[in-house]
Amino acid sequence: MELIGYDVDLQKNGNAGYTSFLTKKFDLCILDIMLPFKDGFTLAEDIRKKDEAIPIIFLTAKTLKEDKIRGFKIGADDYITKPFSTEELSLRIEAIFKRIRTSAITPENENFTIGIYDFDYYNQILKSSKSEKNLTKREADVLRLLCINKNQLLKREIALKQIWGSDDYFMGRSMDVYIAKLRKYLADDESINIINVHGSGFKLEIK
Repeated sequence: MELIGYDVDLQKNGNAGYTSFLTKKFDLCILDIMLPFKDGFTLAEDIRKKDEAIPIIFLTAKTLKEDKIRGFKIGADDYITKPFSTEELSLRIEAIFKRIRTSAITPENENFTIGIYDFDYYNQILKSSKSEKNLTKREADVLRLLCINKNQLLKREIALKQIWGSDDYFMGRSMDVYIAKLRKYLADDESINIINVHGSGFKLEIK
């Protein structure tokens, strides 16, 4: 990592990694899964409890589909399997930082009405007269795109490229997890439905 111009704090076990995360300021976390004391999945879950926005990359020898899906469900931004090239890692890191910079200059004071709910995208809050939910950054990003395309098809590949930066299979499974969460959050209003349009994408339908 030093070779491509980044300052790196290397920790050799999950407990030390978490302690370092709590005591220092980082722009991105790169985690191996097979760490001693605290494995990478558990470490990522602990990091996500403290910071929902910091990018996380899994860099690991574990290539099973189930491991990749679990990584994205936890909230990973990317999952890279060994062996890998320094150039590939550099490009993937830069792609994540580019998405962050683009998001930062997008007008953020966006408020949407969704049936009985008010959605404040900037503050990541979804509320009704009966409840208030603090969304994660990724949940808010997905819901924002659905709202912008309300009652219209939101193509899966467009959403994946805008939010995840890639439209591969594992990113798609990650998006499915967030769609399922949003359905639960909006369940108090029966006029709202997030429809899965087979083979194409999703539609936020409000009757």
